[in-house]
Amino acid sequence: MAEPLDDYIDAVTKALALPVEEAWRASIRANLEVSLRLGRLVDEFALPDEAEPAPVFTV
Repeated sequence: MAEPLDDYIDAVTKALALPVEEAWRASIRANLEVSLRLGRLVDEFALPDEAEPAPVFTV
């Protein structure tokens, strides 16, 4: 049974026409898992509605 990340890797490599050797798949999957875990941390960090997206510098 294919895992969702494996399906994602298949879809993206096909869409971008990227050749991926089978030996690379474990590393690609590991990188995606880390990226998704870090993305969840950022997404779950609560910010007040008044928070600015970035400081504005003027000269």
